[in-house]
This record gives sequence, structure tokens and C-alpha cells, in this order.
Amino acid sequence: MVTEATPDLLVAILAGALAALVVAAAEWRHARRVSRVARLAFGPGGRPAAWARLAPAARVAGMGLATFGAVVLLRFDPIEVDTEPNPRASRQLLVVLDVSPSMNLADAGPGEEKTMRGVWAGRVLRGILDRLDMQDTRVGMIACYTKAVPMLRDSTDKELIANLMDGLPLYTAFTPGETDLQAGLDAAYEMAMPWPRRSTTLVVITDGDLSTPVSPGPRPASIADAIVIGVGDPNRATTISGHASRQDQWTLKSLAARLGGIYHQGNTRHLPREILDGLTMIAPRVADAIGMRELGLFAFAIGASMLGLVGPLLVRFGTPRALRRSAQNAAANAAAAAAAVPSVPSVPSVAIASGGSS
Repeated sequence: MVTEATPDLLVAILAGALAALVVAAAEWRHARRVSRVARLAFGPGGRPAAWARLAPAARVAGMGLATFGAVVLLRFDPIEVDTEPNPRASRQLLVVLDVSPSMNLADAGPGEEKTMRGVWAGRVLRGILDRLDMQDTRVGMIACYTKAVPMLRDSTDKELIANLMDGLPLYTAFTPGETDLQAGLDAAYEMAMPWPRRSTTLVVITDGDLSTPVSPGPRPASIADAIVIGVGDPNRATTISGHASRQDQWTLKSLAARLGGIYHQGNTRHLPREILDGLTMIAPRVADAIGMRELGLFAFAIGASMLGLVGPLLVRFGTPRALRRSAQNAAANAAAAAAAVPSVPSVPSVAIASGGSS
């Protein structure tokens, strides 16, 4: 059976039904015209061979199936393939990580002994990775502070990711200034642009301590889900560089809404399992059931075969058997009669000439 009913499948069904209706109307009109010359076409009985009466229904069904299969193949997005998935086409987890100095404040974690926001963010991300199938999931990471810097692309090494988020002062690699999360999102969109449609989950990890608002543009087609994870104490502020810093929940909820995703207050708890189960990113793996491509190919092959074979079969076997036999007998008698006619000998021209002279 088919894995799921998609909008593309519904469009193909409607197109096939419409094509079948058009052909059915044409067959009805054709039948009315043929009925006027039925005796001429099918002999004294005026009826074709018994099986030939199913030809109109076969043409209607064939056109419907062929149209359905053609529309399925036309709208098919080759995410599922019949071979082993290519790493560049596998599911992607794209992380935009805030590495500003405020992420080094120690007010995160579920226990009384708090840890740095960046370290706790790494543990939350590790909890996500541990619950994903890393055989077909690749991780990309973009660090952002005053600008955006790609750190990982197509990585499957969870230990490398954990080391990058284990309290390393990554902000020292940037020019000091204001946090530019917009640059991180722009870089993430650019990285995800060539990936397969709906194959990517975007994860933004930040404390929301931003100086400028973030206005993300339209998501690339490759990004299926977006999750904004907030770290840092949302209730009590900690002073850094002369200003109070805490997790800005309102800003992060607004960002999640603009990304078309969800917000998770992750300062004390990991991402719930139901959120991961609800991810819609698609892996290019071989499906257990019949896929859309196989369904389209099967329907198109059956429909095209029906349309292509009906005509030759009607020409060869469309008339009743008795009429075919009489036609064959008439042809055989005509051939025999032609063979039995004696040939007239030719008269020599010399004899004609001599007869004329006498």
C-alpha cells in the first residue's frame, strides 16, 4: 500500500478522474456515430465481437490510469530513492548556536549547582542527537556573535559536537560587539538552500540577549521544522558588561513564530520526546511500502499499455468470428477462382501477317 496520502496524490487522482470523464464522453459520442454504420462495420448482426464491447471501458480506464501516473511522476520530488542514501542527501540537523559572552554565564541547568549556558546548550543538543538515527542524519553548525561562522557541515561525530559546546570561549574568535543572530540565520538559510526539500530541522540555541531584533526571511524549501531553544535563567538576571542578562522568553517565542516553528524553554529540561516524534523532516531511505514513484510508474505503464493495445486488437479481432470466417472464405474462394482461370495463348505476329496477305 502507499505510505501516505499527500496533496500530490489527491491532485493526481483528480486529474485521472477528469481525463477518464472526458474520454467517457468521447466514447459515448463515438458509439452513437458507429451505431449508424454498425451493419457495414460488423456485418448483418450489427454488433462487434463480445470482448470488443469492453474496448470503450478499457480506453476510459487506460486514459485515467495513464493520466494519474503521469501527474504523479510529474509532481514527484525524488526524496526517496532505491539506493543507499547519499550523505549529502540525508536528513540534516542544522544548528545556529549563539556564542556571545552572555552564553558563558553560569545560570543554566536543573540542579542547584548551575552551569554555563553554552555548556547546558551542548547537553540539550546532545540529548537531541542521542535520540536521532545518526546513520542517516548529518549535523551542520553555525556559530554567531557579531557575525556568523560555519563550524560544521555534514558531520556525524557527536563527540566533536560535544567538545565544541563544552565551555570553549568561542566568542574570542569574533570582534567584540553586539550579538547578530540575524547573520546566523542568514548563513543557515544559505547552507540549507541546496539540500533536498523538507529534509532539514533548524535548531536555534540562544539566551535571547539580543541588541537588535531578528527578522528572518522565508525559509528554504529544505527546512521542514524549526525549534528555538532558550537557555539561561528566565526569571533572574545576571550582570555582564554593565547590563542585566537573562533568557528573554518573549523575544524567543516571537522568533519561533516568525520561523514557523516552536519554542522550548530549555534552561532546566531537555527537549521532550513528543517534539522529536513530531518532526516532519524526510530521510531519503527506501520505503517499506509502495512509494509514490512506484505507484506512478505502475499506473502509467498499465494505462499506456491498455491504450496502445486496444487499437491493434480491435483491428485484428474486433469483428465477430463468423464474419471473419466468411471474409476469409471469400478471400480464399477469390484466390482459387483467379488461379483456375485458363491463360489465353498469344497469337504469333507472323501468322497474323500471313493471314492478312492471303
